[in-house]
Amino acid sequence: MNLTNKGFAVLFVLGSTFSYAQESKVYTYNEKDYHEAIDLYNKKQYQAAQVIFQNVKRTTVDEETEANSAYYIANAAIRTNQLGADRLMEEFVTNYPTSTKRNSAYTDVADYYFNQAKYSNALRWYDLAEEQSMSNAERDEFNFKKGYSLFVAKKYAPAREYLERVSNSQKYGSQAKYYIGYMAYQGDDYNEANQYFDQVSGDQALNKNLSYYQADMNFKLGKFDEAIALGKEQLATADRNEASELNKIIGESYFNKKEYEAAIPYLKEYQGKNGKWNNTDFYQLGYAYYKQGEYELAINQFNKIVEGSNSVAQNAYYHLGECYLKTDKKQQALNAFRNASQMPYDEQIKKDAFLNYARLSYEIGNPYQSAPLVLTNYLKEYPKSENTQEIQELLVDSYITSKNYDAALELLESNKNYSSKTTYQKVAFYRGLELFNEGNYAEAKEYFGKSKKEQQDPLFTARATFWNAEVDYLLENYEEAVIGFKQFEQSTMALQTPEYKNLNYNLAYTYFKQKDYSNAATHFKKYINANSEDVARIKDSYLRLADSQFADSQYWPAMEAYNKAIELGGAAADYAHFQKAISYGFVDRNEKKISELQAFVNQFPTSPLRDDAYYELGNTFINSNQTEKGIEAYAKLASEYRMSSFVPKAMLKEGLVYYNGGQNEKALSKFKAVVNTYPNTPEALQAVSTAKQVYVDEGRVGEYASWVKGLGFVNVTESELESASFESAERQYVQNKSTSAIKGFENYLNEFPQGSNALKSHFYLAQLYYKSGDKQKALSHYKYIVNEKRNEFSEEAYVRAGEIYLENKNYNKAISVLKTLEEGADFQQNIIFAQSNIMKASYELKNYPQTITYAEKVLNTSKVDDRIKSDAYTMIARSAIATGDETKAKKAYAEVQKIATGELAAEALYYDAYFKNKEKNYEASNASAQRLAKDYSAYKETGGKGLIIMAKNFFAMDDAFQATYILQSVIDNFSQYPAIVEEAKTQLSIMKAKESERNSSVNPNQN
Repeated sequence: MNLTNKGFAVLFVLGSTFSYAQESKVYTYNEKDYHEAIDLYNKKQYQAAQVIFQNVKRTTVDEETEANSAYYIANAAIRTNQLGADRLMEEFVTNYPTSTKRNSAYTDVADYYFNQAKYSNALRWYDLAEEQSMSNAERDEFNFKKGYSLFVAKKYAPAREYLERVSNSQKYGSQAKYYIGYMAYQGDDYNEANQYFDQVSGDQALNKNLSYYQADMNFKLGKFDEAIALGKEQLATADRNEASELNKIIGESYFNKKEYEAAIPYLKEYQGKNGKWNNTDFYQLGYAYYKQGEYELAINQFNKIVEGSNSVAQNAYYHLGECYLKTDKKQQALNAFRNASQMPYDEQIKKDAFLNYARLSYEIGNPYQSAPLVLTNYLKEYPKSENTQEIQELLVDSYITSKNYDAALELLESNKNYSSKTTYQKVAFYRGLELFNEGNYAEAKEYFGKSKKEQQDPLFTARATFWNAEVDYLLENYEEAVIGFKQFEQSTMALQTPEYKNLNYNLAYTYFKQKDYSNAATHFKKYINANSEDVARIKDSYLRLADSQFADSQYWPAMEAYNKAIELGGAAADYAHFQKAISYGFVDRNEKKISELQAFVNQFPTSPLRDDAYYELGNTFINSNQTEKGIEAYAKLASEYRMSSFVPKAMLKEGLVYYNGGQNEKALSKFKAVVNTYPNTPEALQAVSTAKQVYVDEGRVGEYASWVKGLGFVNVTESELESASFESAERQYVQNKSTSAIKGFENYLNEFPQGSNALKSHFYLAQLYYKSGDKQKALSHYKYIVNEKRNEFSEEAYVRAGEIYLENKNYNKAISVLKTLEEGADFQQNIIFAQSNIMKASYELKNYPQTITYAEKVLNTSKVDDRIKSDAYTMIARSAIATGDETKAKKAYAEVQKIATGELAAEALYYDAYFKNKEKNYEASNASAQRLAKDYSAYKETGGKGLIIMAKNFFAMDDAFQATYILQSVIDNFSQYPAIVEEAKTQLSIMKAKESERNSSVNPNQN
């Protein structure tokens, strides 16, 4: 029978067979039945016996037989668990006061229950039997059994009272002392327990468990040597459960003696309570390994301590942090030190942990709080720390390394003692560069000015001067830009800067923008002669050098430069070829110009300049008196490029050719085609004017008048007034008098809504409103141009209208306009603009196939900068994720990672961690997640998702501490992202449920 959780066995056996008194010599007719019932009762056939006893009791005339039958009936009822059995026994005692069995009735029932190990039932009857008269031997047996029943019921005070009554009994004394000693042991009175255990140590039947208790008591009394000796003595004969407990006692004793090497094998053999260890168990083995320098083994124990919130846990997490540092696992160390620093139990451990946490936050980044915030909090918590100077320096540097330059400047300006003026100059410069890259040029200029003003580090003074000039260039302050670049060139440190290699390139462009083509050419040449590595800039320099020479009418040198650009190949080769062909025309080499243009249209079938080439080819043929070939070139232009702005020009020129050749009807037909197809354009006006000459020449003025009256954009009676109105508004526009210009153009359109200059007026108004920031008004005028036939303003109108629709999130209209732009743009950059924004708008509309189609169009374009490429790969990746094509997404995000910056780079890193986790490459996945936390801490939502991936990685690598700690930190620190918090809670519940299977300290239902 199991008496306690230590598996005590009852160490005595008592008889349970009832004897019966000598029967009366006066036999009755049912004496035979009575004896038969007794026989059945003794054979434990209680129900059969009970039936006969009941019959005997009913029919007998013998009072003693009747009393005995009642006694056996009650006992049989008790032994067969009949309802009312207790009542039957009580009635027997009451109804037969003179029965010889009355005195033993309650004891017999109590003994029956005792022998059945039903001690609570036994106690009830022992209580009733308390006052029965008993012999000394019977009283000893009664006291022991009642005492033992109370002991099993854990009613130790009364149990002890009864057991002490028989503590000197020869029969029951040893057992009584054993149980009294055990109760003292349970009550932590180890001295008394030892006294009693010592008295029974010679009893072989009892001695089996004594060594364990004595070992445990000595351990608890701090007598570790005695505990070790007794524990080892007992180990050889202990069963599996006892051996586990003894190993724990021995191991902990060695641990407390700081003999860690000796403790380890015993601590390892402990099987835990119900097969589970708790946090203290994991701590002790982990600390023992730590003290032996076995850091990986220590980690494997410490990191199983989950939900720890006491001094043991704080100590464990601190030493876990140290173990991680010893094994170069700094991200894991950061989490462990952070946890230890947040616990109040040991102030010195808390302070040391906080210092390590702060240092690591600076060194590797912090996914929960910014490194500067951690360092600032340390200074607030420990303002008089011996590490204050170190942390102050790290704080300033942390702002710089995390690129939070604005905060760094604020700190430096409010705390002059934190760093030097040199640091301030550098931070101001980097803040200016940051703003520059964001396109905030005016504010960037302010910070470059602050950096220049400090004059502490000549290298940064020079660099700030360069970038200040670059800002002037972008703000179109070209004269100031030239001065700035010249100042940079004259500085002593210019040659030491990374910017110097591009100085002549930047100066050349600044002169180019001022149309100072001579100086521009000089500096483009200097750049070309001084550089050989940046092929893209060298090629661009050859192109702009050629353009400068072309603009200065130096056509032969220009052609040489265009040839150099052509030799370099790649993007813009079509432009160089085209310009070279045009140049031949300016040196009276029309045949060469024609052959070059013909070669161009064949060599560059997809060039946006191909319509320009057909137009120039037609003009050159006409000018060379090859009229038919000229008209044929115009026809190809109109056929292949119906949307080109050169088509109405070509049609007009074709009409003029017919007119000059005396083919008036053909001329009129062509002029009327221009007017009908392209109304409100300068070409249409020219066509009307020339057609008038034809009609006049042929004397058909009336016919002309009839025709022209049907043209809404021509008003022969008001033409002078219209012209004056438009010219007035245009003059204001040219003089940059925006308000007056807007008023003038609005007045013109009110008076002449179909006027010959209506198209141009709408364009000017659109530009004026756009520049003033009133984009909705600008849009209405751009829409007018967009809805007209192709004209010289169409392309820019498509760009602006598309841009405004995108800003308003009107994606369907944006796509419509941008597709028109894509089909008819003359400039490659506008085609790229159209395709890249159709791509983005399609993604917003969840049209993922179209998103991918346009992203691939963008990537297949030769001259696309990295920012646009990055956007394209990102759109492919996101669309692939949305459609479940993770293979495509993985490939695309890998490309994004190569070129992206900022938020897109953070997104790509997250998916790198995500895919590596799915591939079970947990270490590599963590490396990406850690880099995300360090380098892209500004993108908190992406960082939070990365932390969940990191937690999954750690759990897969059996590091429960890291996994659960990270998830709890996400729950505590990312409340602004409910979806992320919910995912963290789900994962944490799964992990805790799993951990609770081996660690009894973990509550799987607690979050």
